[in-house]
Amino acid sequence: MTAPTPHALHAGGCQCGAIRFRVEGVLGDASVCHCRMCQKASGGFYMPLVSLGTARLMWTRGRVRHFQSSNAARRGFCADCGTPLTYEAPDGVALAIGTFDDPRALRPGVQWGVEAKLPYVDAVPTLPEENTMADEGAAAFLATLVSYQHPDHDTDDWTPKIEAEREHWRPKEQGV
Repeated sequence: MTAPTPHALHAGGCQCGAIRFRVEGVLGDASVCHCRMCQKASGGFYMPLVSLGTARLMWTRGRVRHFQSSNAARRGFCADCGTPLTYEAPDGVALAIGTFDDPRALRPGVQWGVEAKLPYVDAVPTLPEENTMADEGAAAFLATLVSYQHPDHDTDDWTPKIEAEREHWRPKEQGV
């Protein structure tokens, strides 16, 4: 297992900024979970989590919504943008590592649920790497993007962008 992070203060939040948190104290173990529930909850190959350990979690903006994902656990998320935030079980609370303003110090030290690990996950680091702007066909489009994502630091005030403000954008094909 990885050693607890030495930092005593962390902050983070969801993508849209409607929810922010602060963690004071020493966090517990950081891990990734490959179980199917974590895959679905994160929308990814696995879910990187760090346990609260002895640290104290304070929600500083907004209210977390919950989904009871099993008889033993529930998952917290932002109801506005859908960002997964917590995994909560009888043995404690874990936070999604990617929601921290500076996730670099939260290095996972163990993988759980490997029986559900997708067969190609270990090969991802061997794939060719490209800078986002290297896609010449998309470079002009990418250069026009304006991020509405909350910055990776606390703000005194933040008004998330809502869908109505972006009515000009629609996917080319709507399969739903």
